[in-house]
Amino acid sequence: MARPLKWRNVCCLPKKNGFGPINIHNEEIHINMTVDEYESIRLIDLENLTQEECAKQMNIARTTVQGIYNDARKKLAESLVNGKPLIIEGGNYKLCSDNEKNCPHRKCHLYKCKKNYF
Repeated sequence: MARPLKWRNVCCLPKKNGFGPINIHNEEIHINMTVDEYESIRLIDLENLTQEECAKQMNIARTTVQGIYNDARKKLAESLVNGKPLIIEGGNYKLCSDNEKNCPHRKCHLYKCKKNYF
């Protein structure tokens, strides 16, 4: 029996969920990045967290973060190098809520995600 997937904690959704070349005519060809892959890129590359710190914040194992992060970087590279649009959607995640008293993200939903990172 397969092990059930664990929900990944995500601070907030991106303000824009699609990126890509300006002059694209064939919208059928695109790269799909999940929200948890996006979050790993945000935490590790933008927030400068280690994979271990990222894992703690997302409430998953460090090895899981490593896999998610590697997949996300490959998708970013494919989008940039091959000029394919990148769409961010889906994945196994749960958002922090405004009324979550013990948010492990140092109130990221209330503070950090309101910054204009995106």
